[in-house]
Amino acid sequence: MFVVKSNEQSVPEAVAVINTVIGAEACMGVGTFRYWFADGRWEWSDELAAIYGYQPGEVEPTTELLLSHQHPDDQEELGSAVTAAVNAGDPVCGRHRIVDTEGRIHEVFVVGDHMTDEDGTVIGTTGHYIDVTERLEEERRDTLDETVPELVEARAEIEQAKGALILMYGISADQAFKVLRWRSQETNMKLRDIAAQIVADVRSINPHLPGCRTRFDHLLLTVHQRRSES
Repeated sequence: MFVVKSNEQSVPEAVAVINTVIGAEACMGVGTFRYWFADGRWEWSDELAAIYGYQPGEVEPTTELLLSHQHPDDQEELGSAVTAAVNAGDPVCGRHRIVDTEGRIHEVFVVGDHMTDEDGTVIGTTGHYIDVTERLEEERRDTLDETVPELVEARAEIEQAKGALILMYGISADQAFKVLRWRSQETNMKLRDIAAQIVADVRSINPHLPGCRTRFDHLLLTVHQRRSES
């Protein structure tokens, strides 16, 4: 199933999580991709082209080509997810099925992340396709299904923290995300941990009392100190 969400983990971290869950030996192949929102341009690695059944450089990847290889039961959902990703500026992540040039069905897990320019503006999505078709045992499949909600939960925490920043500072969602990313980089904490601590901290602020903005400023600038003490 495809879902549109931001992934607070870096792509290598997310791949490591999946390898731990399903076992690296269970992956038939791992391919990388890039997708630019502005012009709808795709870039596939040779490994990803091979998953679809193509030789390196044999085809130019497009959204239409991608949809043509989607399993019929997943095609409409993928098309909607790509459209939503472009509109929201978020990666497309999840598990789905593709049909290669030989008619073989592959079950793949897509781990995406933001792709930004030099100014930090989100311009697309980049990530990995992980082919887990063979040797994906039923008990490991159940464990993988438990991992996806954890990633979605992490996204929920980030959205809540963004909401707090928007409310306190009157900024946009994109600016709020940049503030979170800045604190993450400055404190060397994962974005999810920063967001979770901010969400916990904001509960101690009474918005009806004077000085709540000053209190929030302090909590934001010292978030790493409380996290390290917990």
